[in-house]
Amino acid sequence: MATVPSLAASVHQRLADALSAAVPEAASADPLLRRSDRADFQANGMLALAKKLGTNPRELAARVAERLPEGGPGPIGRVEVSGPGFLNITVADAAILSTLAARAADDRLGVPCAAHPGTTVVDYSQPNVAKEMHVGHLRSTVIGDALVRLLEHRGEKVIRRHHIGDWGTQFGMLIQYLTEHPHELDHTGGEQGATAQGEAAMSRLNRLYKAARALFDSDEGFKERARKRVVGLQGGDEPTLALWHRIVDESLLYFHAVYERLDVEIRDADVVGESAYNDALAETCRLLEESGVAVRSEGALCVFFDDIRGQDGRPVPLIVQKADGGYGYATTDLAAIRDRVTGLGADTILYVVDSRQALHFKMVFETARRAGWLTDEVTALHIPFGTVLGKDGKPFKTREGESVRLMDLLQEAVDRAAAVVREKDPSLSGPEVAERAAEVGIGAVKYADLSTSVGRDYVFDLDRMVSLNGDTSVYIQYAHARIKSIIRRAAAQDTPLAPQVHPELELAPAERALALHLDEFGAVVEAAAESHEPHKLAGYLYGLASAFTPFYDQCPVLKAERREVGENRLFLCELTARTLREGMRLLGIRTPDRL
Repeated sequence: MATVPSLAASVHQRLADALSAAVPEAASADPLLRRSDRADFQANGMLALAKKLGTNPRELAARVAERLPEGGPGPIGRVEVSGPGFLNITVADAAILSTLAARAADDRLGVPCAAHPGTTVVDYSQPNVAKEMHVGHLRSTVIGDALVRLLEHRGEKVIRRHHIGDWGTQFGMLIQYLTEHPHELDHTGGEQGATAQGEAAMSRLNRLYKAARALFDSDEGFKERARKRVVGLQGGDEPTLALWHRIVDESLLYFHAVYERLDVEIRDADVVGESAYNDALAETCRLLEESGVAVRSEGALCVFFDDIRGQDGRPVPLIVQKADGGYGYATTDLAAIRDRVTGLGADTILYVVDSRQALHFKMVFETARRAGWLTDEVTALHIPFGTVLGKDGKPFKTREGESVRLMDLLQEAVDRAAAVVREKDPSLSGPEVAERAAEVGIGAVKYADLSTSVGRDYVFDLDRMVSLNGDTSVYIQYAHARIKSIIRRAAAQDTPLAPQVHPELELAPAERALALHLDEFGAVVEAAAESHEPHKLAGYLYGLASAFTPFYDQCPVLKAERREVGENRLFLCELTARTLREGMRLLGIRTPDRL
């Protein structure tokens, strides 16, 4: 459908036209329109413009106001000059309702598509093969999934990349042990469902790793055989690669179980680990050395930077090849950039990785720019996220000081949510409680993460997360369920009530507040996608649910004083429910119809 301009955009255009008519020489001036507590909008641009023109700002504001028609077919309801030269603008009720009607008729609810969509690679949720996912993987997964959803909704071509750790010396140890104990990963059968299969796979991998590590640490002969196995792996020895694939496949069973529990889509084609770039590492180093971007220093191939120095004042290099000929994370990341730009055609690459890797990515990106792999047409951005903290304000750990298993954390969230769901509706059956507890519990974990600014730390507090009060997903989900209940009851009346817009009606204050908030949805989604900040959308949805509360208390729908008033209010209810549902979907959170 055609783009649905917001009320702010319509008022801004009328204001710009009036300013151009009043002061032709200032036709390009920004009226600086903002939402206001004193009216619907306030324009502050007259002050700076008057100073530039050497005129009185109140007089200038009055001249502009004279050219803003009040009460006509346009969006302007009332205009007044205030203070030293502000313009307070109240939007006409009819314009509000007509704009919302256009949004309701649009499947996208007025969210604009990107003017020039491109191809974005999003690198997120980077688990390691043969290792359990822990709380440290939560933020990358949840933030990355939300960014993928937002960018795809804006019309971007998005390529997901799960850059898993599936290569390195530890695999020589695992593969050698598996060679000598071939039944270690045999399935016992009987597992039902992805979660059970995943847990069983991780149990097998844990046994394999512990046994292999114990032998590696105690048996010099095994240690030597394991080191030779690494050479075979790197050299492409087929029996070695076959065993490596078994380990990777077991890990994928587990990854799928975790992602299913977290309600995040993962596709095998999106899992492209470190091993995928193994054949490109030597060429990457050759190109860097031949171009002079990297130089030899003490036998290692390094890239130096003038502004990156250690505490001793000496330059800290990015090592792309070790003195012994080995490769590290930097080499793989540079090879991946080359592939993503030349092979995938990316013009934007997003790395959703914790903030501790900021220096690493700064050096990798600068190296890629010097090599010509990143250009003015290709942007690489590190999306650094903060740490998940415990209630003690320290990184979230178990009582034994170990990282919290992600599966355990998610199960606890679902269990807490189940208690809330049962308390809210004791009549629910066991399967109904389980279904809604998963939606509420997983949604609570995701929302707590996404409602926090990406770069900030946050405290993991399940009691607060599953609360029906405050800035939580449960509060938003409950608002949605409450609205769906109103809609069901309206349809079940002896004379069913249907949502219908009546632009001729005068809106009550709570109706206006809700309607004006609804109108901001498209702009907020656009801003969240462009700035890669999902918390902007989360904050908007909490504000919308909060605006619905006084509307619910003060504006009866089913017992409205006149039928057309009830129809108008039911329309606002329905659009609010659709907006909450769509916004939560873009964050990867479900909204049950009953709660």
